Amino acid sequence: MPGGDRKTVYCSGALFCPEDVRAMEAIAGTLEAAGYAAFLPHADGVEAFVLNAVNKPLSNLLVFRPVVRFLNKATFALDISKIVDCDYFVFNMNGAAPDEGGVVETGVAFATGKPIVIFRNDLRGVGAYAGSTPVVGASYTCETVGDMEKIPAALEDIAGRLRSIGNTREAPAMPAPLRKVVKFGRLVGRVLRAFSLFKPRNMMSTQ
Repeated sequence: MPGGDRKTVYCSGALFCPEDVRAMEAIAGTLEAAGYAAFLPHADGVEAFVLNAVNKPLSNLLVFRPVVRFLNKATFALDISKIVDCDYFVFNMNGAAPDEGGVVETGVAFATGKPIVIFRNDLRGVGAYAGSTPVVGASYTCETVGDMEKIPAALEDIAGRLRSIGNTREAPAMPAPLRKVVKFGRLVGRVLRAFSLFKPRNMMSTQ
């Protein structure tokens, strides 16, 4: 969970099954052990409050669609604001294809100048497919990191490269639509902190 003066790392990746969740928690644990504060959407975001109900029949009833739309908007806004405000970004690209949401988040992280590490130790497609070129390119190195324990060092290496070309921690100017989303997302974050004691345990989480 983000906190203190530690650098925050936004952890992005698929969250569709217990194995996905455990992989993301392992990445976050590696970062926390190295002294970073990891942000995990399923544990620290709106997702923490709603994922357990996503596949329940009641949530798909017509009467609940306005609520679902609002929750989607709040989820998106909070996650985007956390990417804009984080120090570093890690995308878990394991899988037969990159997670769509993670691809969007990686693009936002790249556009806002964050040091990015693409983690991949999935052997599917080795040789024929070692990852999506546009996504891997967002790492600035066009490489993936296959050893989870090496993610912190890779982040610092990329951060150093960015500093050498004049990158600073000041966020670049944001277009008006992005500013609006980030402003709403920060408000959502404050509300979630106020209700953090009522956060349910994610059924797929080991934490």
